[in-house]
Amino acid sequence: MTIHPAFRNAARSIADLYDMKADPANREEMTFVENGRRYSGYFLRARNKDDLAQRTAVHRRIADLSYGMFGRSPDHVGSFVTGMSTNAGVFGQYADNLLRYYEFMRANDVYACYAVIPPQAARNPEFYQRQNLPIPTLRVVKEEDDGLVVSGMKMLATGAVFADEIWIGNLIPLAPTQLAESITCAVPCNAKGLTLWSRKSFERTAASEFESPLTYRFDETDSMVMCDNVKVPWERVFVHNDAILARDIYIKTPAHCYGNHQSNVRFHSKMQLMVGLASKVTQASGADQIPAVRETLGRLAALEAMLGACIAGQTQDAEDWPDGYKTFNRRYMYAGLNFCTEGHSALIDCLRELCGGGVFQMPADISVMHDERLRADFERFWQTPQMGAVDRMKLFKLAWDMVGSEFAGRHQQYEKFYAGASFIIRNHSFREAPWDHYHKVVDDLLGSYGVPPASDLERG
Repeated sequence: MTIHPAFRNAARSIADLYDMKADPANREEMTFVENGRRYSGYFLRARNKDDLAQRTAVHRRIADLSYGMFGRSPDHVGSFVTGMSTNAGVFGQYADNLLRYYEFMRANDVYACYAVIPPQAARNPEFYQRQNLPIPTLRVVKEEDDGLVVSGMKMLATGAVFADEIWIGNLIPLAPTQLAESITCAVPCNAKGLTLWSRKSFERTAASEFESPLTYRFDETDSMVMCDNVKVPWERVFVHNDAILARDIYIKTPAHCYGNHQSNVRFHSKMQLMVGLASKVTQASGADQIPAVRETLGRLAALEAMLGACIAGQTQDAEDWPDGYKTFNRRYMYAGLNFCTEGHSALIDCLRELCGGGVFQMPADISVMHDERLRADFERFWQTPQMGAVDRMKLFKLAWDMVGSEFAGRHQQYEKFYAGASFIIRNHSFREAPWDHYHKVVDDLLGSYGVPPASDLERG
């Protein structure tokens, strides 16, 4: 992948991430020491608020490196497994397997992605039964003395073309009868019988970093995972023949909270880029002096600050859970997740309006600078009092890569669904909400007064 024209620049961006972590200047912030060995900070199991704050700082440094464009950077699934390891008893007979896998990931700084959703086609099993065809969702097809054999498809393995391992599981609840599909395991990306079916690479069509600065460097790709009789050793099996547990491992451990705290922080880095771009494109034309535009920018800044406060509150009001550990406040995390997935389209649309027609006023590409006559005309007529022609073109190329390119379209879709459909995200908030407390507030108020006497009604 380091030389393939569809993936090489994103691979370099991931290499930059590992180089940044390895830099001695970043060692204290990006790593921690346990039992005399040093590990990446996202494998830290938090026992106090300081540990949680360090985890946040690690996520922020990683997210800032890609301006929030890498959703499934190595700290995402690593955080899921780390959260699971703090309450491994949930895994029952496979608890030791989970703990050993956590230790393996931590010791080898493993980059794992995950595929935890059934393919859309599998939602109509009757179709396949009528055609006498196997249902496409991944399942166990054979048990052997040294492990399981799995076949079928899972989605959506974002980042898989760069990863070492794939965590296969079930983030959506299964029916109690779906025992074969309940398999949760980890497999190397180069496992025999495993293939990745990648969507179209956007990086491949990026002519240069100047023309498509985000597409060129940060297309993490998404892949369907296809398994054709892939062997999974027993030591890499974490759930088997338990449809309820297959989902519970994410919400009965801090896994979902650890992993989606990273998502909140990642989106915050991206949001800072969006807000900065919104301000810069208005400055480029002088529109920032218009009161209505300043009001819009102020609203964007307020929303960015609100998300930052939500992230900080997840540590400030952290939970003592599970026993002996601290976990980010789950309700605040889910509130942040809801804001990110629900609000991204509106934020992009606001940036699009502020760009106006400026993104279409630029020449086709920067090659105009290599023609003496065209260069003179471009520098003369495309400048504004606020900004030179080349800098203005560079800014609007970046803005277009955020709001209008194919890469931007992928992010529009990704931000809506990376944590599941909206009803799934809101169901997390429903599950964690203190409904008894809410009801008590209403009941206390109702109980503070009764039916008035008739004399009071007469006076009324």
